[in-house]
Amino acid sequence: MENLQHITSQQDSIPQTLDKRALRRLLRRNRQALSAHEQRLAAQRLCAQLKTLPEIRRARRLSLYLPVNGEIDPTPLLPWLHKRNVKLYLPVLRPFSDNILWFVAYHAETPMVKNRFGIDEPDLRFSAQRRNRLPAWALDTLIVPLVGFDGKANRMGMGGGFYDRSLAFMHRLGPSPTLIGVAHACQQVASLPIEPWDIPLQAVVSDQGIVRR
Repeated sequence: MENLQHITSQQDSIPQTLDKRALRRLLRRNRQALSAHEQRLAAQRLCAQLKTLPEIRRARRLSLYLPVNGEIDPTPLLPWLHKRNVKLYLPVLRPFSDNILWFVAYHAETPMVKNRFGIDEPDLRFSAQRRNRLPAWALDTLIVPLVGFDGKANRMGMGGGFYDRSLAFMHRLGPSPTLIGVAHACQQVASLPIEPWDIPLQAVVSDQGIVRR
């Protein structure tokens, strides 16, 4: 299994003096520049890597996301997860709250709509019913998107703080899920700053390898 400690020449070309906003723009452009064929190939390679992780193999309640704006696609993993009888959940923007997520059941009967960011998610009436969602602490594993990552599995998100707010309970003792970040290899940088409110990942998986904290 390839380890991503090696920084490619593309990653070396990323200026280390960029502020976080400029770095986000650059990394988003990198992933959006990938062709449809490159995206499909990356998704297949990503899912092959994910299938090897013990955190994925033992999960029975797992959250993933539906990709947008060039995010690497974890959905080729769905048939494999269905065969293993894994219960699946999607992050949903909780209404009337400050960037907080619900985690809502995702299956063939889940009614879907587009949210304000153009992302498909379960609709509000379905999501608002408690039986259709699970508290984040009760999930086994979350597969989360990111904009950038480094060789220590530090994550740069979109900047909205959705996951950090929704998972803030993980700073305290108690049950908590495993967090696995996923990305294209071109989203790796030499290093990222760590903020006090950042929720640490256990690993980052790309189409080219795995980085563990």
